[in-house]
Amino acid sequence: MAVTTPEYDLIIIGGGPIGMACALEAQLNELNYLVIEKGALVNSIFNYPLYMTFFSTAERLEIGNVPFTCIAPKPGRQEALEYYRNIQKHFSLNINLFENVISVNKQKPGYFVVHTSKGWYNAKNVVIATGFYDIPIYIDVPGEKLPKVRHYYKEAHEYAFQKVVVVGANNSSVDAALECWRKGADVTMVIRKDQINDRVKYWVKPDIENRIAEGSIKAYFYSSITEIREKEVDIFTTDGTITIENDFVLALTGYRPDIDFLRASGINVSEGLTCTPQYNPDTMETNVPGLYLAGVVCGGMETHKWFIENSRVHASMILADIISK
Repeated sequence: MAVTTPEYDLIIIGGGPIGMACALEAQLNELNYLVIEKGALVNSIFNYPLYMTFFSTAERLEIGNVPFTCIAPKPGRQEALEYYRNIQKHFSLNINLFENVISVNKQKPGYFVVHTSKGWYNAKNVVIATGFYDIPIYIDVPGEKLPKVRHYYKEAHEYAFQKVVVVGANNSSVDAALECWRKGADVTMVIRKDQINDRVKYWVKPDIENRIAEGSIKAYFYSSITEIREKEVDIFTTDGTITIENDFVLALTGYRPDIDFLRASGINVSEGLTCTPQYNPDTMETNVPGLYLAGVVCGGMETHKWFIENSRVHASMILADIISK
């Protein structure tokens, strides 16, 4: 289908903090740009647990040289949403919300066609800043599709006075286990390795370890779920398979970027477990000329490599390369 919409200098896919940072740089350089976001503004942060606290301090989440003031040492989800809403109010960035990008295709004349749920656009350059929070890493066991199995956690009230299994030992798993236990849930953790992840927030890690040590929260290490049923869960442990009563399973085993979308856009992605996309670390340009990556998506499956605080710089790197051309 012919593209009838105006041509943009730059289309940015993803309206999170890094996508917004790219938009700010584009606006500063007087480029004709558009941000396309499939959900709400900073949609991933919106979908974080209600009472989540960032590991980063407020100043490390700042974009556009606008101060992020926060009373607590580290901001929470609500404060971050307020900050990024205020960025949008102040700068009036050109953002289309609730519009899903279906494909990005490079055309021979040197521009891209971006197909979305609402139409087609063309652009000289495209930035993919889609993060990693949209696709859960599934545990792939019988019963995983039961309604009682959740891959996202919002708040603890629903699980109060219920028997809850939490799968994983990272930040999201630990936060959920502690919050559910404090609201009255009977919590069991199923952990693949021999300990709580070393990357768990330093002020939270002793808390979960002490709750496990005293027996308030049960934990099976070197273990995995093998089957989920309506009222039971089978767990493979070092002592063999056991069956426990269960009302809910929080399978918080992590999330991953949309690797298929990257490949379909023409980006070379490494084989194996890491699925690292190819890009120039000095410019963030991929093997497709004019197509850039920014933020967490750059790490492929290694989602712990990039955060808001260390990928904000991608915006200025990308725009400097675009302007130089």
